Amino acid sequence: MMANEALRRHRNSQRWTQTQVAERVCAQVQAATGRDPELDANWVSRLERGAITWPSGDYRAALCAVFQVASEEELGLYPKGSAAPDERPAEEAPSVDVRSLATDTELSGRLARHAAETNVNTLVLEQFDADVERLARDFVSRPLPLLIPEIRTARGAVFRLLEGRQYPSQTRHLYVVAGWLSGLAAHVSLDLGDRSAAATHARTVVQCAEISEHSSLRAWARSFQSLAAYWAGDYRRAGDLAQAGHSEGRGPGAGTIKARLLSLEARARAAEGDDRSALRVLALAHEARSAAGPDELPGVFSFPEAKQWAYAGTTLLAVGGDEQTRHAIGASNRAVELYHAGPEGDRSPGDLQAAHLDLATAYLASGQVERAGAKLSEVFTAEVFTASITIRLRNLAALLGSEPYRGAQSAVDLRAHIHEVTVRPALASNPTEPR
Repeated sequence: MMANEALRRHRNSQRWTQTQVAERVCAQVQAATGRDPELDANWVSRLERGAITWPSGDYRAALCAVFQVASEEELGLYPKGSAAPDERPAEEAPSVDVRSLATDTELSGRLARHAAETNVNTLVLEQFDADVERLARDFVSRPLPLLIPEIRTARGAVFRLLEGRQYPSQTRHLYVVAGWLSGLAAHVSLDLGDRSAAATHARTVVQCAEISEHSSLRAWARSFQSLAAYWAGDYRRAGDLAQAGHSEGRGPGAGTIKARLLSLEARARAAEGDDRSALRVLALAHEARSAAGPDELPGVFSFPEAKQWAYAGTTLLAVGGDEQTRHAIGASNRAVELYHAGPEGDRSPGDLQAAHLDLATAYLASGQVERAGAKLSEVFTAEVFTASITIRLRNLAALLGSEPYRGAQSAVDLRAHIHEVTVRPALASNPTEPR
């Protein structure tokens, strides 16, 4: 039996008694394992005499921590049956601890098991994709009160899964699903006129897009933020957000999203008073439409040709002047034709109402009050309106109250009718994306 001079030197350098070393080791073991070992000065004495050369793993780790050394060898500890550190030839490599190898092997096994754990599978992800596609399509024409619970339930299910474990590719997939569902929640809030809630949902969409590195989702989020800024009256920010959406990062992705972003930017620039930029960007939007491929998702996440013509009509109307007003009437009429020609399930009541309102405004600008009233009658038949349609109607009422319409009885009657329908709640039983 050979004394452990290395351990004694470390203790003496700290000016600790054997009792103090035992107390420190006990505290370290308790902190690491929760156990309360019963070690005393006698145990430390046996270590220093060489009676114990290789205490258990918890105690070795605690001794290394107490004396702040990198290995047991520095404390003169070694397994039974192997030579003490001072007795090894200079060229001999340190002995390999078989138990340490077993521990390393177990760690690898644990990592493999941990990496293989997942709370989703291919069928679950496929079902989420199908739910998002169905909700996106239904959002265009189904009553909003029927969709809100479904959207909320689907979002809650995805969020709960994200709190668990899955493969990295599955996690990215879930974040994409969460992003699209949050986009639907944002639309619900904006349709109800709750801009603060809509902004919160939109930021969640942006975050999901960043985590999943999904270009189309990121670009769509920018388009929605631009839309919200437009209806808040912040036209410059609306234009800048749309511009960022089609120019930042790796681009907006495939499908019609670029045409949507350019159309949003053109409309915002026109509302801001930058007519030259509005017309230039509007031409780019038409070019983007001709080069667009199929959209990843249908319904509210797509940008049908009818909607693009409706945006064009609004933009040209804002630019103003006789020529652009005539073009606006043509664009809005084209939008109405396409909406009526398409499948009823893809027909957006709100977008159709918006096109009729643009036509009414254009006819007013041309002095045709009766024709404007005829287009408004198409809108008045709806029982309820989205927040954006209500804003459009009130803007039109303000126009009817200005010169040269103020004194005309037909204008007075139209204003009264607009007031009557806009005092109703702006909850859409026929919801659609605010235009």
